Amino acid sequence: MGKSQWYIGAVNGVVLCVDSMQGTGFKSRVYHAYRRDAVKVSCIEQLLFVLDEFYDSIDFPYPSEGERTFQTKKEEKCLKRERARIMSDEELLNRHGDLGTFIIRVQHRQNSSWQGRITWMDQDKTLSFRSMWEMIKLIASALDTVSEPEDGSENLEGKTWN
Repeated sequence: MGKSQWYIGAVNGVVLCVDSMQGTGFKSRVYHAYRRDAVKVSCIEQLLFVLDEFYDSIDFPYPSEGERTFQTKKEEKCLKRERARIMSDEELLNRHGDLGTFIIRVQHRQNSSWQGRITWMDQDKTLSFRSMWEMIKLIASALDTVSEPEDGSENLEGKTWN
C-alpha cells in the first residue's frame, strides 16, 4: 500500500479513526494538531458538531454564513488567542482506527455546508466532497466495504472509492 495521499495539508486537517460500528452509530476518535488526546465520537451527528466547533475555534475555514438571530446580542470583545500546534503532522498520520482511518480536509464552509477532500488512508484514495452529506456517505460506503464485504460499492453520483 502506498502513502501518496497521506498528508494533512491545512491547519484544520483532522484524522478520523473509526474503531467499531454499532447499528447506525460508530465508535471513533478525532485527532487534530491542537490537542494531544482524542475527541471520542459515538455517532455521525456528534462528529459534525465536534468538527464544526473545532473549525469555529480556529476560525478556519471561516463560515460564509453567520448565526442568525432576531435578538440583540451584547457586544463581546473576545480576543482570539493563537493556537499552538501540539502534534506534528507525522504524529497525526500515525493514528489509526480498527475499521478505517480518514483524513478530512474541509476547505470551505459555504451554503450552510462543507466542501473539501477526504482521504481513506487504508486504501490511499482521496475524493472531493461538496457537502457534509456527501462526506458522510463516503465514510459510510468505505466502512460498509470493510465491515460487510459485498459485490460492489455504492455509487455517489459518480463518486466511489473504487
